[in-house]
Amino acid sequence: MVENLIIVAGQVAILFILIAVGFVCGKTKLINETGAKHLTDVVLYLATPCIMVQSFQRVEFNSDMALKLGIATLCALLIQGVSIVVCRLIFRSKDESRRKVLQFGTVFSNCGFMSLPLQQAVIGSEGVFYGAVFVAVFNVLVWSYGLLDMSGDKKNFNIKKIILNPGVLGAASAALLFFLRIHLPEIILSPVGYLAGLNTPVAMLVIGYHLSRANFVKALRDKGIYAVILMRLIAIPCAALFVMHLCGVSGDILVACTIAASAPVAATTTMFSTKFNRDVELSVGMVSLTTVLSIITMPFIIAIAQTL
Repeated sequence: MVENLIIVAGQVAILFILIAVGFVCGKTKLINETGAKHLTDVVLYLATPCIMVQSFQRVEFNSDMALKLGIATLCALLIQGVSIVVCRLIFRSKDESRRKVLQFGTVFSNCGFMSLPLQQAVIGSEGVFYGAVFVAVFNVLVWSYGLLDMSGDKKNFNIKKIILNPGVLGAASAALLFFLRIHLPEIILSPVGYLAGLNTPVAMLVIGYHLSRANFVKALRDKGIYAVILMRLIAIPCAALFVMHLCGVSGDILVACTIAASAPVAATTTMFSTKFNRDVELSVGMVSLTTVLSIITMPFIIAIAQTL
């Protein structure tokens, strides 16, 4: 347990050093708002799909792996589905703008930016293999339930956005190659690997930039954020870990799904809050505080998952 905790804490610390670099870049204006948006696009549209394809290419197709892929998908669906129900019961503020931001941020973790690099570091390519499934489920739910709930308008629902977003496309392409047993030639796989390598450093720089713009003092005064911290960083991942273990899920699937479930509030919360005129300041505070505090909570929860 202690050895696992030290290993995971070391990996999380490495990510936070990269985040610190992004923070300094934001404070010194080496990265500005426009630059951060472009870097985000690089991660979303290039690095994330490539790391999914790369991880699936490193795993040989067999019936056992196909079964594990199905189990990981079911775990991701249940974790996020149950979280939606629970959060709708817990967060009942009369202020609709505030309520929707609290619910959305608690349900959806930063399973792409924070989890994939950590899954890669702690488990390896097989960790990203299962992590890609979680990201795909995340994207489907964000662009369906999340979009409808945050906007409050069914007209915003667009099946094309669900299918064509980079997270789903990347996972679908990787899975298709995996199930068809298509191995990409080295001349293609090598550039894919280089682009996949951008995922961790660039994603951490973007997170660091956003932290440099946050008002932590004001965020600490908001009692609602403390409920989000408790749910997002402790209650949901611990409950998910406990239930998965009871259901017989173990090994890399358990650890990968636990990492995704224990990640801080998704940056998408702020993007959607801005787009649909919700409480943007609240969303920034949630993302910022949970990201900083996750350096303490994630190593403990992940270390427990590794011992089971």
